[in-house]
Amino acid sequence: MSYEDRDTYGMYKNYDEKGPGPRLMGADTLVGNDVYNHKDEDLGDIKEIMLDVNSGRVAYAVLSFGGFLGIADKLFAVPWSALKLDTVNKRFLLNADKKSLESAPGFDKDSWPDMADPTWQDTIHSYYGTKPY
Repeated sequence: MSYEDRDTYGMYKNYDEKGPGPRLMGADTLVGNDVYNHKDEDLGDIKEIMLDVNSGRVAYAVLSFGGFLGIADKLFAVPWSALKLDTVNKRFLLNADKKSLESAPGFDKDSWPDMADPTWQDTIHSYYGTKPY
């Protein structure tokens, strides 16, 4: 499902490069968006967006990948800077293949990591080749 489908306020209805759109978007419309790679492989969908409350920046998108019908899904915190919006297909792109995502640092929905821990952050950014903001 795309961000346009979740637009309950109509902010994208008349998007013409002047109003809300690919440069400024509602967080609620992004949860549930599909994430693909450049090989057009489905890598899951965004389950949550993690905000750094102190800096006011988006830190991570939490992706769900694997499992079947939501059962045994593994969650992954992907640095927001690793995702690119694909406005044509109304989804996000991540430069990773399925095999590398399967071995990425992840967690269970009942055991979230301390995402503010600098050691954990370094591991995640190192894996995805991004720099902390």
